[in-house]
Parts: sequence; C-alpha cells; structure tokens
Amino acid sequence: MNNSSTGKIEEIELRHVLMRLVEPFTTSFGTTRERSCIIVIMKTSDYTGYGECVAETEPGYSYETTETAWHIMNDFLVPVVMGHVLTDIPAFIKLYSTVRGHPMAKAALEMAAWDIIGKAQGKTLSHLLGGIKDRVKVGVSVGIQPDTGSLIERVNRYINDGYKRIKIKIKPGRDIIDTKAVRIAFPDILLQVDANSAYSLEDTGIFQLMDDLNLLLIEQPLSQDDIYEHSLLQKEIKTPLCLDESILSVSHARTALELNSCRIINIKAPRVGGLIEAVKIHNECYSRSIPVWCGGMLETNIGRASNLAIASLAGFTIPSDISASSRYYIEDIAEPSFVLNTDSTINVPNKPGLGIEVNHKNLDSFTIKRKIHSSGK
Repeated sequence: MNNSSTGKIEEIELRHVLMRLVEPFTTSFGTTRERSCIIVIMKTSDYTGYGECVAETEPGYSYETTETAWHIMNDFLVPVVMGHVLTDIPAFIKLYSTVRGHPMAKAALEMAAWDIIGKAQGKTLSHLLGGIKDRVKVGVSVGIQPDTGSLIERVNRYINDGYKRIKIKIKPGRDIIDTKAVRIAFPDILLQVDANSAYSLEDTGIFQLMDDLNLLLIEQPLSQDDIYEHSLLQKEIKTPLCLDESILSVSHARTALELNSCRIINIKAPRVGGLIEAVKIHNECYSRSIPVWCGGMLETNIGRASNLAIASLAGFTIPSDISASSRYYIEDIAEPSFVLNTDSTINVPNKPGLGIEVNHKNLDSFTIKRKIHSSGK
C-alpha cells in the first residue's frame, strides 16, 4: 500500500451536514431521524479527495460525536497534515500519531487521502486495499419497531426488495419474542441480531434460548469495552458471537480471538481509525479462518463507497450492512446511487479512488457549518 507522491495538501475543507433519513432508525441507544456527519474535502494542486466522519450527534455508539470530531479535526488533525506532501498512507497517518483516540475523526481524513492517491494512480480504492471482488454480498439492518407485527411487516418488505440477509436490533424486553417471530415467519432467511451492548452476563439465558433459532450470529451483546466476559458467554452458547464496539484495533481483535470471545468480527473502518487498521484486522482474521463482515453507520454514498471497497477483500464472507442508497436518503450528496442486485449484492465502485462524484448542490443544501484550512493562510 505504498503510493507515489500526489503533491502537497493545499486545502482541507470541513462540512458539517445534516440529512434526514428516509425513515427513523431505532436501536438500544435511541431513535435517529436525522443524520449529522462531517464531510472532508482535501485538495492538492491536481486532485480532490473526499472523506466522511461517521460520528453521531450523541455519544451512544461511541464517545465521539459530530462536535468532538469537528474539534479534533479542526484544531489538531488538519493543522498537522496541512502543507505536507501526500506520498503514502502510512506516512500520512504518522503525522497525527501523537493524537490519542478519536478514530472516527482520523478515519475521515485518511479516507480523503486514499481517494486522492487512488485518483493519482488511476486505481480504485478496492484495488489499493487488495480487494478481489467486483460485487459484495449485502444485507439490511432493521431497527427496533413499535411492535412485533410491525417488525414482521418491515422484514417482509426488505425480503421482497431482494435482501437475503436480515439483521434485527434487539434490547431487553424486545429480544426473544421478536427474534422467534421473525424466524417462524421466515424460516430460511439468513438472520442475525445486534444488541449494541445492551446486556450483561446475567442475561445469558436469553441467548441460550436463541440457540434454537439458527442465527448467523449474535452481535455485541455485552459492554462496548469488554472482551473477557464475551469469552465467558461464548462458552455457554452455541451461536457464534460477533464483536463490534469492543474491537478498536488489530490488537483488540487478536486478544478477542485468543480468548475465544467471538467467532466473527464486524469491521468498521471508522471505528478502528481508518482503512489501514481495518485491513490489518481483516488479515489477522483471514489468517485464522475467522469470517468478517462490514458494518454500517448510516453513511452517505461517500462512506458507502469506502465500505464497498473494504468489503471486496477475500475475508469478507458474511453479508455486510451496506444496503442500497435508497434505504437511507431521498437525496444523497454523491453519485452513483448504489442499487441492490438481484443476488443481494452491490457493485464495488470501479473508478479511481472512491469512485464517486460529489453533488455539490446537494452538499451545499445540507451543510450547516463549514471551515476551510489553506496552506497559504
């Protein structure tokens, strides 16, 4: 993943955008109706690259929020990369290596740098990362619905749309009954559940009851910062556990696998600080024959393009949460609009870099705050 020079970074613009979802999305954290994110526009003399920071308005999934990410990028990350020659990604991320934490903020800048390098070399992001697939298997994530009947209707709608893997969100009081109802209604569908850290070891019995429901996996049932107790839970159930929030680096992934805390890992590049670390986690899992998949964070088509690129690597064998663009926004800020193929796959972008074109008219209409950093000022 070494890359030739693309010139000095002359300008970085931050755009805080606010976009309304097609429909509300509810998890154990709460309900999201509008998505707040930060778009990074990085420019050298010849190229423009785009990145997306997926930090949310509230610190539910992560301690990072849109406001903290803006602060970290604006005051610490952008100033240290401004004016430097963009030669390769390892050298780029070394520039801000003294800044601890804040992986989502870092991942957004790294994504924009990858986009520029891909354009400069005339290579797709998938190619730069080592991807081998031109389309990736995807599924859909279904938020918690008002009642079980509504959940069945929503799942049926997505199955009719062509999704062959369904993930449902669960929380205490909305777990066994909902999951069993979906399984009875759709006995042959690939089905998994996501708890988003809403349970403790005292709830082991709930997950033992799920062993009879032929689930693909149970995602992150225990605390977001736990690895050890997941190993205790995995010993008590047959269904594979999948870790998400607990895995912030390849070191965390290695520890989890050594402890048998999970049998599957959800890789989200923004959660681990960027695509370089995501590839390291993929490689660690692939060497151990541990399947991985790519989780989603309600991304725009900018972030969705990046997700498709990483999911094109060989070890991503479980359908990823990279649903069609129309699942999220009526109007997006980038093109093309990603569509679901009849085999429940989405095509990987095949143009240099991220392979997308930003619709600046839409970007302007959704922007609520902007800041331009220039090496000439």
